[in-house]
Amino acid sequence: MLTLQPASRPQHYRRPRIAIALAGGGPLGAFYELGALQALAECVDGLDLTALDTYVGVSSGALIAASLANGLTPADMGVLLIENGSTEHPLTPGLFLQPALAEFASRLKGAPALIAAVVRQYLDSPRPGAWAAAAEPLGRLLPTGLFDNAPFERYLRRMYSEGGRSNDFRTLAKRLYVIATDLDGGSEVRFGAPGQDSIPISKAIQASTALPGLYPPVRIGTRTYVDGALLRTMHASVALEQHASLVLCVNPLVPYDAYAASSASPRQMLTEGGLPLVMSQTFRALIRSRMQIGMNSYRRSYPRADMLLLEPDRSDGEMFFVNIFKYSDRRRLVEHCYARTRADLARHAKQLAPLLARHGLRLRREVLNDPERSFRSAMALRRRRLGPPLGRLEAALDRLDALT
Repeated sequence: MLTLQPASRPQHYRRPRIAIALAGGGPLGAFYELGALQALAECVDGLDLTALDTYVGVSSGALIAASLANGLTPADMGVLLIENGSTEHPLTPGLFLQPALAEFASRLKGAPALIAAVVRQYLDSPRPGAWAAAAEPLGRLLPTGLFDNAPFERYLRRMYSEGGRSNDFRTLAKRLYVIATDLDGGSEVRFGAPGQDSIPISKAIQASTALPGLYPPVRIGTRTYVDGALLRTMHASVALEQHASLVLCVNPLVPYDAYAASSASPRQMLTEGGLPLVMSQTFRALIRSRMQIGMNSYRRSYPRADMLLLEPDRSDGEMFFVNIFKYSDRRRLVEHCYARTRADLARHAKQLAPLLARHGLRLRREVLNDPERSFRSAMALRRRRLGPPLGRLEAALDRLDALT
């Protein structure tokens, strides 16, 4: 779904300033963004996603934004993140699902003293209802996150420290902002901004992706940080404050509309999926409603800026029910997002062309009409450019796909 928000006071720019703002959404969001951005990069002449003026990323969007700022194209990231095409940096689902053993151990360490204190408090005043009040402190024994996000930070640290890339905000040629939330202050933190640019990029992404309950808060210095999506969805205002003339926005999470789906099935009734699907729908609805409020405010506050928003269709069950940890589903999902974005661009070509022209860009209709293009072919081309080791990977992946 493509939404154009043209400037209310448009103008042509001698030197356009193009920025990108990427929302989060876990692995699902990252795969959607890869497919959508690859389609955008191919279909818009003059658009180099690795050479923009400003990059803003939240949660999993921070990973994509930081990788783009480091010169990795969406196809490059597809080779690394979807096909695990790097022997030096293999990325597997297990990297994100390692139990937070240190967090569990630290909570259990204080259990005997805390339980003894609760028992003493109850025995001092054993009246009806006193037990509930005395047991309240036992909540401190619950871990702040189930999984350890430190291995992911180490993965990013290695990836951004090699191949001419940088793990230091200050040495990047472009402005990169990774958004997190200060847990104790409840405030937005822009890693990469002056005063917050000495933090390694990998550490900032670890903080921005620390979804409460799933991953423990990340301590940096004397403060702790969690997911940047807690306060706002996309933080496009960060790019607009840098005087961006065009902001490319991507929001991967939208609530699913089962009534608008093309075919009804028991699986599309969300209560059939139990609590996980109900919670997913709730979270998506909250995320998108906040984003819509933000987009409306940008129109008023930044009347000279054009904005382009990419989102999945609300009736797209593929984006709601997919199993992202199954290898073949990951490949199918990114291909699906690539194709749907191309279709959106073609559908809005007439309205999109003048908006892009103000920024020196042109919609490549010959590419939009080329049925042979795919995300897979883009990755294959990238593997050939990277050399024989990755070039031989495709046949092995095809064999693996046939077994899943």
